[in-house]
Amino acid sequence: MKIVAKKKLWKYLFWLGPFLITVGLTAGLISEQWGLIPLVFLIAGIVISGLGIIWQSYQSNWWNRRSTQAGTNALVATLAILAILGLINFLGTRYHLRADLTEAQLFTLAPQSRELVRVLPQPVKVWVFDINQNSQDRELLENYQRQSSKFKYEYIDPQARPGLAEKFGVKDYGEVYLESGDKRQLVQTINENERLSEIRLTSRLQQLTNSTTAKVYLLQGHGERQLSPGKDAISQAVQGLGDKNFTTSPLNLGETSKVPQDAAVVIVAGPKRGLFEGEVKALQDYLNRGGNLLLMIDPNTDPKLNSLLQEWGVRLDNRLAVDVSGESVVGLGPAAPLVTEYGQHPITKDFGNGNSFYPIARPLEISSVPGVQATPLLRTKPYPSSWAESDLQSEKLEFNADKDLKGPLTLGVALTRKQTPKSTSTPQVSPTPSPLPSPTTQNKTSPTPSPSPKTPQALPSPTTQSKASPTPPTSPASPASPAPPTPPASPAPPSPPSPAASSQTATESRLVVLGNSDFATDGLFQQQLNGDVFLNSVTWLSQQDQQPLSIRPKEPKNRRITLTTTQANLLILSSLLVLPLIGFAIAVIIWWKRR
Repeated sequence: MKIVAKKKLWKYLFWLGPFLITVGLTAGLISEQWGLIPLVFLIAGIVISGLGIIWQSYQSNWWNRRSTQAGTNALVATLAILAILGLINFLGTRYHLRADLTEAQLFTLAPQSRELVRVLPQPVKVWVFDINQNSQDRELLENYQRQSSKFKYEYIDPQARPGLAEKFGVKDYGEVYLESGDKRQLVQTINENERLSEIRLTSRLQQLTNSTTAKVYLLQGHGERQLSPGKDAISQAVQGLGDKNFTTSPLNLGETSKVPQDAAVVIVAGPKRGLFEGEVKALQDYLNRGGNLLLMIDPNTDPKLNSLLQEWGVRLDNRLAVDVSGESVVGLGPAAPLVTEYGQHPITKDFGNGNSFYPIARPLEISSVPGVQATPLLRTKPYPSSWAESDLQSEKLEFNADKDLKGPLTLGVALTRKQTPKSTSTPQVSPTPSPLPSPTTQNKTSPTPSPSPKTPQALPSPTTQSKASPTPPTSPASPASPAPPTPPASPAPPSPPSPAASSQTATESRLVVLGNSDFATDGLFQQQLNGDVFLNSVTWLSQQDQQPLSIRPKEPKNRRITLTTTQANLLILSSLLVLPLIGFAIAVIIWWKRR
């Protein structure tokens, strides 16, 4: 009796194990803190339950049964498989191994992108302000994220988080922004027809993580707009440039005589007095070496820039742009043209039919110049809504067919000019200007005696180095010969490689001319699209839209077969008629032999 009672006591004692396990789990889950007390209960319960199982199996000889051995083997095999699968998943999450079997490697990042992301100096996050999460875009972002733990991305609904959308200045669904520290930059706007681009994302990523900033100089000394806050100042525009990661500084060409080498953009904002001849030449030299210039010229002013503008095919009209369509909307009178029509250009590509207005503006006349590509940016409405008024003294603005110009009028234009910068040699050297017939130069090899590659226009500017005129009779083969037999008249060392070097390193100059500067002044800068016109112009001029990494877009190889009508008909007949008849004939022959 004592032995039976002792066995029952041990049996009931072992039931204490599951009870303690239950107590430990309950205490930990309710308190949400797995401290000492829940752990003690759990450990004690597990130990007691384990001892109970061992004692019970010893008493009933459970381990020696064949069913127990088979079940144990099955349990061990199951646990081993689960452990192997868990290990494989662990290694899969820790170490990524992907194989892109497409011929063009469509689902693999370019080496430049991978290297850039792997050496990120600080965390970077991509914000996609869109409701729909496109699988192709997510795959591209995940490819970036696999390269570095410092790269993150997140989809945001602008309506659900309006504060964050306002922080980034989101205007529409699909805008993609990059953020690194206190720097933010728009990558692109995605939609159904345009997906997220690796080229743009890597380019913006490099610009954002680059420690160097573009330097913008604002010309002073001729009554230009004041940079600090004040009446008719452009301090808000200067602040906007700072927010775009530009560094701004005033520039007085009367003191420095040339534009600094680190100038990404030079801005001339509303000069009231004319520039000196040397200052105009300094701006021309800056453009000729691949510089970028923004001119905002108000009416009733003569900045003495006609020689510079003539080289680019731009003429400042002295008349006043009048627009009677937006008088009641803008509230500034007919002398403040309301623009809703924009050219197809990176500066204005996202404007749509948005509004921008330009109080007291002058129209521009654009003429074709070889080597210069011009794109009108701002256009007023057609006549009779707008015209160019010649009588600036009259209080009543009326169209005069003899003196006035019918709309639409061009108030802004963007121009580009590709050129080959000249090597640093003396003007008397004959081989230096010899790349005239080279296809890389923009000149059309006109018979004029001033074919300097610095000014590819047909107009002989006074700054053109016409001393090189004795060399045009040289044969067109001169650019191909690396060192023509020159006399000792070439004292400069760069002269021997100049035909090869100068003809290969082509640069691009950019110029934006606006017939108004009032639109960028404090108070008007933040109205409608006025600030966007200014900031986008400077961004484009700084050539930040250029792709520095030369990532080629990946496109699937076209493997479609193009058939002629005869080939298509032959394919149809062979597949629908000939092949079935052959099969039927074979079946008939087999049947005939077996009958």
